[in-house]
Amino acid sequence: MGKKMMSVICALAALFCFAYCAVVFLIKSGSRFYLVWAVGGACFAVLAWALRFGMWDRIPLVFRKIFIAFVLVGAVLFIVVEGCIISRFQDRGKENLDYLIVLGAQMKPGGPSAVLKFRLDAAYDYLLVNEDTVCIVSGGQGSNEPCSEAEGMYRYLTEKGIEPERIIMEDQSTDTSENIANSMELVGRKDVSVGIVTNNFHVFRGVHLAKAAGFQDVCGISARSNIYFQLNNMVREFFGIMKDFVCGNLF
Repeated sequence: MGKKMMSVICALAALFCFAYCAVVFLIKSGSRFYLVWAVGGACFAVLAWALRFGMWDRIPLVFRKIFIAFVLVGAVLFIVVEGCIISRFQDRGKENLDYLIVLGAQMKPGGPSAVLKFRLDAAYDYLLVNEDTVCIVSGGQGSNEPCSEAEGMYRYLTEKGIEPERIIMEDQSTDTSENIANSMELVGRKDVSVGIVTNNFHVFRGVHLAKAAGFQDVCGISARSNIYFQLNNMVREFFGIMKDFVCGNLF
């Protein structure tokens, strides 16, 4: 493929990144991860400029080869991880689990964010059918939240008719690994059956964090997610998985 064509492809990729960044910002995803798309757009724009005006050829060959190798390895790793994420999209769990662990997400002044509501609705549907299952709602209070995520989730489920005695609040965790670790402390046993309830893009990491923490019988229960944020969430999840892998939380 010629440098001119590569320059055009990079320019189009830059435009896409900038446009998607604007979309996610305007719809308000609840986090600042959308800025990654602006950074990606800037990188593609610089590469398009370098290819179009011959700056790429002025870079020493060894550095060009290192850059290309780095990009190729990163692309393969990204594809493999995203394949693992997608493989859990349809997880529906098992019947009569001992516990559900609903992973927290942002609470807003008016109630659960859309992402969290999807998780809670999936948990509610499961709890209606499996009346002996106990639900742990897990999530602390962030600086931009009116209450802990656990408290907001407890209110949501009890207002929909789930008995309060079936819900345990874990309100100290600040991320997914803490959600799992703190919930395990509340359960007190590793030989119980557990379902991890979270959005489809998040199930793979949630289940593997639970297994790494010591739960012996774990399955995922996948909730849907907002289609407009799906690409943003899946890229963000890639970095989350890499972080947990490097920190030794996954395996």
